[in-house]
Amino acid sequence: MPGGPGGERLIAGRYRLLSRLGEGGMGTVWRALDETLDREVAVKEVRAPAGLQAGDIARMYSRLEREAWAAARIPDRNVVTVHDVVMDDDRPWIVMELVRGQSLADLLRAEGALSPRRTAHIGAEVLSALRAAHAVGVEHRDVKPANVLLAEDGRVVLGDFGIAMVEGSTALTMTGEVVGSPEYLPPERALGRPSGPESDLWSLGVMLYAAVEGVSPFRQNTALSTLRAVVDEEPPVPTRAGPLAPVIAGLLRKEPAERTPAARVAEALRGIAQEPDATTAAARVLPAPAPAPAPAPAPVEAATAEAPVPAPASAAPGHAAPPRKRRTAALVAAGAAACVLGAAGLAYALTGNDGDGAPGTGVRVSVAGANTTYTGRCPTPANQAPAFTATFTASEPTLISFRWVSGDGSVVDPHWRTLSIGDKTNPTGHDTVRLTTYAKAGTLTTGMAVELQSPLRTTSNPVPFSITCTG
Repeated sequence: MPGGPGGERLIAGRYRLLSRLGEGGMGTVWRALDETLDREVAVKEVRAPAGLQAGDIARMYSRLEREAWAAARIPDRNVVTVHDVVMDDDRPWIVMELVRGQSLADLLRAEGALSPRRTAHIGAEVLSALRAAHAVGVEHRDVKPANVLLAEDGRVVLGDFGIAMVEGSTALTMTGEVVGSPEYLPPERALGRPSGPESDLWSLGVMLYAAVEGVSPFRQNTALSTLRAVVDEEPPVPTRAGPLAPVIAGLLRKEPAERTPAARVAEALRGIAQEPDATTAAARVLPAPAPAPAPAPAPVEAATAEAPVPAPASAAPGHAAPPRKRRTAALVAAGAAACVLGAAGLAYALTGNDGDGAPGTGVRVSVAGANTTYTGRCPTPANQAPAFTATFTASEPTLISFRWVSGDGSVVDPHWRTLSIGDKTNPTGHDTVRLTTYAKAGTLTTGMAVELQSPLRTTSNPVPFSITCTG
């Protein structure tokens, strides 16, 4: 393309292309001059993927044109404004506002991982754009750091609305999304299932993880192995996310219907972004009042432990937790956590169920045990097995992250669970585990406790129990 003054290409008799801003699988973005209004704009040159038939190309361009005009109707300051869609050289060119700044991808390459507070601010702005788009029936389909623009005036702007991927064309899908950004692709799209607004929320969760951890959670050596990880694997437990950890976990649920609703995510992100110190953000753990009786099977005897007062700063998210003892071995199978416990050879497995609620600030937790002493033949009869129920209460909507640990601090269930609590009509949530023995003989004496990861890192006092298998 000629580069001198007056030699640049003129699109639709109005938009003079000046310089290339970026290039991707779907085309090239140019800095251009709108000669009618004498202002600079960004113009996206859209190219059909190689191998498409003429009829498919025509349908693709028609769909892109319609979706670009749909994106132009999104009323949100965090969405790149679409000024015009024109046809030139038998293909659409999309004219947008020129956002001066850098992309989130560029920022991450230059500075590395961001703080939870800064990540939450960017995420909240991107989510505002997504919610505005979903309200008018537009899915983004390609939320990733490269499409998030950080403007010089402080705006966070989401670009490429409605034009990153067009449904109904296998070749286009492979070029525009699977090959271009497989690590941000939600599981349902990777499996060829219908998508919806929840699919954009998944991609937002991956983007938040990548921004705060400095690495994409599902990225592998090849596109195929990355897609396999998206569909089958859980993301690595974040180490830098702090109060963002439960937000990310709620977005990265494999089933779309189970993902945290956008309104709750928005509230949680705004709360984290407004905290003065991201390492202690989002909420405080308060001393627990006497909880309402929690359901437990056949309570023969019970003990209760309440959460301690707030942990010192060294235990807050973003600081290394004290090292924990390790058991002889641990394994995870069939959705239940199993641990080999102690020299006596006694083992137990856990199963649990989650509660419901909403995100916010202020958390109380208590743990109650039933059937806490057992002596007899093993496996333990179901109605006599030790059972433990954690009760979580919050005065405001809160999204928490927690797991079960044993009395000496060993991790019983390696997977962090998330729970939404604090709704005005139902401020309390519960999680229950029951212990089942496998050994024929031996005694185990320890306790069960709950470790909170977020909003603040702390562990409840353990409820002691004893299991003796007589053979």
